[in-house]
Amino acid sequence: MTNESSKADAIDAAGSQDGTPLAMDPAEFERLGRRVVALIAGHLAKLRDRPVRPEPGPEILQEVLTQGLPEAGAAPEDILDYVESHVLPYPTGNGHPRFFAWVVAPPAPVAVLSEVVANGMNMMGGGAAALPTHFGQCTGRWLMDAVGFPGEGSMSLLLSGGSMANLTGLAAARHWAAKSDGWDLRGEGLQGGRPPLTVYASEEAHSCIQKSVELLGLGSTNLRRIPVDRDYRIEVAALEAAVAEDRAAGRLWFHIDGAYGALGVCDPAAAPRFAGMARAHSLALDPHKWLSVPLDCGCVMVRDRTLLRDAFSVVPPYLQAARTQGPDELLLPFEHSFELSRGFKALKVWATLMHLGRAGLRAKIARSNALARRLADAVEAAPDLALLAPVSLSIVCFRFAPPGWSGGEAALETLNREINETLNAEGEVFFTPTTLAGRHALRACIIHYATTEADVDLLVRRVRETGRELAARQAGR
Repeated sequence: MTNESSKADAIDAAGSQDGTPLAMDPAEFERLGRRVVALIAGHLAKLRDRPVRPEPGPEILQEVLTQGLPEAGAAPEDILDYVESHVLPYPTGNGHPRFFAWVVAPPAPVAVLSEVVANGMNMMGGGAAALPTHFGQCTGRWLMDAVGFPGEGSMSLLLSGGSMANLTGLAAARHWAAKSDGWDLRGEGLQGGRPPLTVYASEEAHSCIQKSVELLGLGSTNLRRIPVDRDYRIEVAALEAAVAEDRAAGRLWFHIDGAYGALGVCDPAAAPRFAGMARAHSLALDPHKWLSVPLDCGCVMVRDRTLLRDAFSVVPPYLQAARTQGPDELLLPFEHSFELSRGFKALKVWATLMHLGRAGLRAKIARSNALARRLADAVEAAPDLALLAPVSLSIVCFRFAPPGWSGGEAALETLNREINETLNAEGEVFFTPTTLAGRHALRACIIHYATTEADVDLLVRRVRETGRELAARQAGR
């Protein structure tokens, strides 16, 4: 990455006048910062002209994997050269407007810039004296208001993502259940012969729910999987029956994994589907999904914030100052969650929400859903496409199914897998498959703020064209 003749210069460039490693002259930092901004701006400007998800070749991967740590430090210019040649050309695709795969949003530019500021200051975000704590409480209030979660007596925490948010919400539920049953969970643990705690979840629930149940010591055998109906909604009658069978004292905790979907309530057309969400005791939500906050950023909301403090607070003497240097109403993250060390996540959330405003937030969600409905309408209008699930928000599941197909279900499954693989490899679009009721489905998720109707139409056209080409090839084998 740097040649022999520049090694001495590298040490000088990386150090201050007294040779301190990592220090940098402010003017040099600004010059390099301008180059970084230019690199990012150039990357964003050229996204549409590149394949959605370009893959680095094996030689690049091997070089990155096996590189050794140099004895002499590299010059910052050489480091940026390496980033430009080995990182920027190979994005994971989610920044492209025709990335229809996982629920991973593109980064909002204003959030990218604010994240640079947050990283440059490297502020601690957990104590009372830290401004990040105040920003966190502010953005938490905004997010609760956006989804209609009750604010009085509640708390919202920014975490790493939906998995940690769901784990935290279920930890609060576990503490509440034990307390309601008259035992000290923190003292006794789960090995005292108490009756097992039970979790009910849809059979379509995210894998992090099972992982959370296992990590919390509840045991996956106590995770009751409730079937879903033809529209993939939980069977309420089956849930009621399971609860009636298990419940002794009439107590239930209502947790919602809304990592992707909760913000759908901001779309007036979709809002009626969310009736009852405000009754939740806890809710998980990911700003790094529909809000386009850069990774990573999750959020958990808990209706009774005292349960979080009761479940997590451990304050040794060296943290007493962090606990007391603030107003009484300030809620300290390190006392209400597992993590002590935490960065300034709230700044990028604050910047994104400030840039959007209430109207912009509503418009962004509604636009994604409208594009998904356009895709669904196109699928239903095409004689060789079939919609495999109702479209309630911005995810559409469908498959290529030519009329008069006589090759059998297994061959049709293979054909749809080949369509997915072929189009992803070509690079015009990128989307992921899933399985619904045992059938292979092409799954398109639309959350990019710059995706257009033309992008959606191109996806439909290319699926149909590729499907016909591959079907003809399959018939000729």
